[in-house]
Amino acid sequence: MSTSPRKSNANLRDRDLAHFIHPLHNRAVHENAHVWVRGNGAILTNADGREFIDGLAGLWNVTAGHGRTELADAMHGQASTLAYASGYSGSSNQPAIELAEQLATLCYPSINHFFFTSGGAEATESSIKMSRAYWKLKGHPLKTKVISRIDGYHGVTMAAMSATGLSIYWPLFEPRVPGFVHIPSPYPYRYENPAGTSQGIAAANELEQAILREGPETVAMFIAEPVQGAGGVIVPQDDYFSRIRDICTEYDVLLVADEVITGFGRTGKLFALDHWKIEPDIVQFAKAITSGYFPFGGIGISDMIAETLRAAEDTWMHAYTYSAHPVGCAVALRTLRIIKEEGFPEQAANKGDYLLRAVTAALADHPHVGDIRGKGLMCAVELVQDKSTKQPFKSSDQIGLRVNQAAITRGLFSRIKGDNYLLAPAIVITTTQMDQAVQILTESIRDVLG
Repeated sequence: MSTSPRKSNANLRDRDLAHFIHPLHNRAVHENAHVWVRGNGAILTNADGREFIDGLAGLWNVTAGHGRTELADAMHGQASTLAYASGYSGSSNQPAIELAEQLATLCYPSINHFFFTSGGAEATESSIKMSRAYWKLKGHPLKTKVISRIDGYHGVTMAAMSATGLSIYWPLFEPRVPGFVHIPSPYPYRYENPAGTSQGIAAANELEQAILREGPETVAMFIAEPVQGAGGVIVPQDDYFSRIRDICTEYDVLLVADEVITGFGRTGKLFALDHWKIEPDIVQFAKAITSGYFPFGGIGISDMIAETLRAAEDTWMHAYTYSAHPVGCAVALRTLRIIKEEGFPEQAANKGDYLLRAVTAALADHPHVGDIRGKGLMCAVELVQDKSTKQPFKSSDQIGLRVNQAAITRGLFSRIKGDNYLLAPAIVITTTQMDQAVQILTESIRDVLG
């Protein structure tokens, strides 16, 4: 590969710094950025020609891996036929119709109606507006509040950011939208439950307590990731979500499953709440539905909500220009074929078990590895100052950042949440590549912490 000044990583980075504002923009962080020019499977190549294992599948989304020509062909074929047409009422397109039909056969049995967005944050906004509209149409206009969880991530547009339970996203944009309440995460490694109650039930009861504090007549929805992703790959206890479902039903609160990260096979099930045999009232998705090849997302709503919407004289005054974009729908349809034909849920379950066992074998005895956890092909390693007390490192130590930098130097590109190192590679990752990732992570932790 050419490394001429015009095409080098350093040159492109300088041009980038001159004009490009990035998500989570921070000039100091970006001064050592990689400019990616090519991908193949679970591998990224930067402008200098150096290869890296893509440890987070882009941002949890490139599940089918880089370089899938069939997805590029789907884009080209649809754009050549019909690039765009409005999805507003009175206008539709065949790929959108077919995608909604297919999702109805794949999703939770009670969810058969779908609205499409450009991504996950828009899906959160749509869930919020759908839930508020539903309760108004049902004659309960005061049911507007949204309850979510600390360490939950639901996007960073204004309402989505207000639902997101990671406070680092808030300060520059305060005040947040009113009517959002956060409860503790179930976080098995750190949640302290009272004696006589299981950890999962106690954590779920935090929702009931919040509903009662706010007043059930004011609470519209509870939104939760089945496995919290950006918050640190937090896998709930097996008794957690069944209790959550019961609480939502008892107090007439809509349960919204944020499956933007977990949907379409990532956890070992096509949709993650299937692990606990419960159904949400609304499910939101994005990322893996197009494997990141086209910006796309959406929500699915229960038959109960759909019937209320259908019977109303009022228009649901919610829209996006690119809702039901025909090219995005075509890519999603082709991605769903790949997911089925290549057995992504089964692959994620098997490869996730392998990855978790490999990480555990390599790092469980390290004095500063406090917790190793995962579900399907999602994994996290939590680093602590004192393993016996679970005492975290001081933030000023920047342990997670240093481990991440050491891993990048060795050829593994992923993300951290504080001192939690996160792994969620493409589902097509090979065993050899997983072994390499574990070796790099192990070396990086030992380099920083001994």
